[in-house]
Amino acid sequence: MSVIDYEKIRSDIRALVDEVIRPNAERTDQGHFPRENLNALGQAGWNGVLIPQEYGGLGLDHVAFSIVAEEIGRACASTGLVYVMHTGAAQTINLFGNRDQKERWLKPARDGLVGTYSTSEKASGGHWWFNFSEAARDGDDHYLLNAEKSFTTSAGQADYYIFQTRSPGAKSATDISFFIVDSKLDGITHGTWEALGVRGNHSGPITYKDVRVQSIDRLGEEGQGKDIVYHGVSPVYLVGLGAVWHGVARAALEKASAHLTGNIHRDFNRKLSDYQVLRQQLGESKILVESLRPWQHELARQLDQLQAAGQPQGQILLPLTEFKVHAAEVANISARNALDVSGGYGYKKGPIERIFRDARAGIGMGPSNNIAREWIGKALVGLPLELFEAGGE
Repeated sequence: MSVIDYEKIRSDIRALVDEVIRPNAERTDQGHFPRENLNALGQAGWNGVLIPQEYGGLGLDHVAFSIVAEEIGRACASTGLVYVMHTGAAQTINLFGNRDQKERWLKPARDGLVGTYSTSEKASGGHWWFNFSEAARDGDDHYLLNAEKSFTTSAGQADYYIFQTRSPGAKSATDISFFIVDSKLDGITHGTWEALGVRGNHSGPITYKDVRVQSIDRLGEEGQGKDIVYHGVSPVYLVGLGAVWHGVARAALEKASAHLTGNIHRDFNRKLSDYQVLRQQLGESKILVESLRPWQHELARQLDQLQAAGQPQGQILLPLTEFKVHAAEVANISARNALDVSGGYGYKKGPIERIFRDARAGIGMGPSNNIAREWIGKALVGLPLELFEAGGE
């Protein structure tokens, strides 16, 4: 197996980010879906970072994916989240799909085909893995899907949705099935996305009304959904999500440092960086930000090792969750410090103000940091993590 040059990967993706994604960040923040960014990523092959080469992808590993997500997040959190959801959707097909599904849904990624997850339902709030909707059989070759999904990144923009619901005639909440749903099918309507931050990721509601899906687009077997949640959806989603917030945290620190070194108080002829209290806030951010990369890469390496060994990646679900929580918290602290040290300049509409709003989204994105801490606390005191029973947050 050839050795992956991670520094070249960082250099290559950073060049694309600086050329295409960063110049579009303000427009994306106005609510414009970052289609141009995704097309550029697709043409360069990054939309298939984890997809095997036989299906048109780059065939790289989770470390490479985390680097790409981090660098995108440094420039535009909205694009980073859309990218992570797409990569996760594609990887779920890669892990659980058959050859026909991979041919039809993975190969076109280079041409700009974009996927996403459509899982969470309003009735279960932040417990995105818990469904009340239920699929119905429609003859031998089709299913009917009916559901109101609350938050679907790229809603109305993605080309396909990895759709989660209860199996036909399900006897319990764990009897879940997944489907690959073509977004052009009749019966799919999406709402609007108006939010404090990450305004370009279009994470709005979707209604599925008698959506007729072919049996060949069921992902895995009926009832296999619980395994897909634990070992397919969650791992790549969590490491990617944490990587995006890592990028946001670094961007905040970089903007704050540049502001402090580039501005002078002419009354005393002192740079802002001459003030000890401001330097200390930068120091706090720097220490926290540097805690993220080693952890991110170690978790990504563990995912690669588990996949290579044919073992379930959900074995490290809790460490991945801890990383997501920490990365979101660090992004918020770094953004807060950037806003503080830049004073009125940072408070005005602009890059620091945008980063501050975007960072806040990390706290609430599923699993929210409050729910995630409960998972972690249960593990510490020897209680089981059962996501599909009452009180099983």
